[in-house]
Amino acid sequence: MSAESFAHAAQMLRESDRDRYLSTLALPTGARDGITAILAFNADIAGIRERVSGPAPGEIRLQWWNDALKGDGHGAVRQNPLADALLTTLDRYALPPGTLQRLIGARRFDLYDDPMPDLETFEGYAGETASTLLQLSAMILNEGLPVEPGDAAGHLGVAQAMIGHLRAFGYVASQGRIMLPWSIFQANGVREGEIFAGTDSEGLHEALGQIAELAEEHLRKAKAAIAALPSGLRPAFAILLVVEAQLRLWRRGGSPFAAPADEADWRKIGRIGWWALRNR
Repeated sequence: MSAESFAHAAQMLRESDRDRYLSTLALPTGARDGITAILAFNADIAGIRERVSGPAPGEIRLQWWNDALKGDGHGAVRQNPLADALLTTLDRYALPPGTLQRLIGARRFDLYDDPMPDLETFEGYAGETASTLLQLSAMILNEGLPVEPGDAAGHLGVAQAMIGHLRAFGYVASQGRIMLPWSIFQANGVREGEIFAGTDSEGLHEALGQIAELAEEHLRKAKAAIAALPSGLRPAFAILLVVEAQLRLWRRGGSPFAAPADEADWRKIGRIGWWALRNR
């Protein structure tokens, strides 16, 4: 079933997390299936809130995945093609399932409406989600052997999460949620009700600008760390090209509640392809 399962994972990633799917085009063919399975698993977890009626059924779905990673109900779990692709990948590269269980734990935050309290909590959340995916991708490129791309994965993961939530700010606010550090908004005199009402203000622009500066600093550190890695590990970090461009577009201004501008797929593919050639 695994060949069909990996094809299913690729199709799912293509439809639900286009940017990460495009970033896999930089990967060597032999590693692409496994990394795609990890990324598709994350896409499934990240989208649970959109597919359920409330936190309780979302918790049930997260627990199903947690049990799958622990090996509970193993035979039945393998009937799910995404789970089959994921478990095959973990077995093939001897990856630690506990890493993905921590990702599941972090994603529980998504099911509830509590605001992200502060920068430290946000960086921890990003570390257990976006950074974890980069770390595991680098391990797969290293045939499952331990690697030390911690600074690259850590900084790029935080930057990616910040930029993603800057771009999704209006949509998330329309759901009555705040996923960027609330303490930064508070420090700039922004009230929760103003965000949920879609009220633009000088304080809001200042807060979001400070978050963008933090993201840019993480990107700078990520680029330096990636450049210091062995060339064989760098393709795991090709998403850098996409998020850099997205931050530049976001900085051009406009309402923070508006749908974000983005580049066409062909331009993203061109950036990723050129970067991949230069980093062989």
